[in-house]
Amino acid sequence: MGYRVAVVGATGNVGREMLNILAERQFPVDEIVALASRRSLGSEISFGDKTLKSKDLDTFDFTGWDIALFAVGSEATKKYAPAAAKAGCVVIDNSSLYRYDQDVPLIVPEVNPEAVHGYSKKNIIANPNCSTAQMVVALKPLHDRAKIKRVVVSTYQSVSGAGKEGIDELWDQTKSIYNPTDDKPATKFTKQIAFNVIPHIDVFLEDGSTKEEWKMVAETKKIIDTSIKVTATCVRVPVFVGHAEAINIEFEDHLDEAEARDILREAPGIMVIDKREDGGYVTPVECVGDFATFISRIRQDSTIDNGLNLWCVSDNLRKGAALNAVQIAELLGREVLKKG
Repeated sequence: MGYRVAVVGATGNVGREMLNILAERQFPVDEIVALASRRSLGSEISFGDKTLKSKDLDTFDFTGWDIALFAVGSEATKKYAPAAAKAGCVVIDNSSLYRYDQDVPLIVPEVNPEAVHGYSKKNIIANPNCSTAQMVVALKPLHDRAKIKRVVVSTYQSVSGAGKEGIDELWDQTKSIYNPTDDKPATKFTKQIAFNVIPHIDVFLEDGSTKEEWKMVAETKKIIDTSIKVTATCVRVPVFVGHAEAINIEFEDHLDEAEARDILREAPGIMVIDKREDGGYVTPVECVGDFATFISRIRQDSTIDNGLNLWCVSDNLRKGAALNAVQIAELLGREVLKKG
């Protein structure tokens, strides 16, 4: 006996990836439905060796369904998620709507699986921001050993984090660079993204940080430890898929780079590729389609007493979104629902 699963936003980048990963990981599904807006009604989406036709989210009744994976924006989530939860279907939400709600657990299964039991307050579980998800997978096992005081992170985030429009804009602008008569001005991003980097993701806040940077601070505290100090600079780069992060960590206790390397090698969800030679590290292009969070360039920071630097790369459509949501569903099944 398996689960009845609804994927909401199934025609988008993340929704399609959710269906791919459910099939790849052989999630115990009895019945699955692809839901989307009315304008996408009847669109065909792959699920393993099957083809699903999208149904209208607006008229769908979630009664009798076990799990709904939401991959739509906050406005749509605000409208449909409470109805699904009220009908008894557990919502796993990829938007930012519920991440900071005290009654909604924010979960990365490798980091805080015990939080899943808090789902029952609202029947909703939140998926973290893509840039946070991969970082906390790397931080948690190190925090357990030496306790992290402060994190300074600079991100190099791919355009797929901004959806299909972001991918299309990079593609169109890149082509137009070589065709002077085909100018493609910035529309999705604030400046040209092709052959450029933009130190601006999401809206600006009063203190000069952006919402994306604030998310990394708030979510790391909620998922790992409220005492960790985090400062972030989030940058959009001309890469289609795969987020990279340069992370500087200050610990309360000394942690040798060799021990850190060993800890990370044994940690769930992590693959360490760290050779001090040409190409002995992982880049975004190489992580696409993989489940792992890759760690490279592990080294002591000699400017502080207990410091380490590392390079962290992951497929943002997978670990940053769809994979983490499916892993939460697997965790929910094992710990709570216990079907399949």
